[in-house]
Amino acid sequence: MFRANMTGQPTVLDAIRARRSVKEFSDRPISRERIEALLEAAVLAPNHRMTEPWRFYVLGPEARRAYGAALGARKAKKLEDPAAAAAVSRKVVEKHVALPAMLAVSVVLAEDPEVREEDYAATWMAIENLSLAAVAMGLGTHLKTGAVMNDPAARRAVGVPDGERIVATLEMGEPAAVPPARPREPASSLTTWLS
Repeated sequence: MFRANMTGQPTVLDAIRARRSVKEFSDRPISRERIEALLEAAVLAPNHRMTEPWRFYVLGPEARRAYGAALGARKAKKLEDPAAAAAVSRKVVEKHVALPAMLAVSVVLAEDPEVREEDYAATWMAIENLSLAAVAMGLGTHLKTGAVMNDPAARRAVGVPDGERIVATLEMGEPAAVPPARPREPASSLTTWLS
């Protein structure tokens, strides 16, 4: 997966190139120590005012079940057939319970709009640090966002207090399958050089 640098270790660029949204995981759990190492990488993210606005919630089986139920209920509402809606809801719950690990990442909401925006950006940098550290550890992640982050049932499942916003959830585990890279626009076509 990685090309070793002169010290025999993978480089950050290797991890960036290897990172994918992994949707299929082995059934092996991730140890608390590995999750803590990922979180330590996350908190090294740049943070302009050193507000350290990120908060991390590690969801155990019951919390994953409750979060899956909140998400499943939202998906089920879109279906007219009650049996199909119940099946979708059940499938979402089962998927979440079966995950090797799941984190929710939130940001503390500053009152100052400028600080709030900076803190939101810093929290995303923390998520990227965590995602790249996961690749370096042989783990995969699948980042999730969306309206469910504001759903009261999802917020209760995560345990997020008032004054915090869930930014994303990350499903994590040892990849059972790694999808191929998707085509990307080259940076040169998105860059303007100014004199």
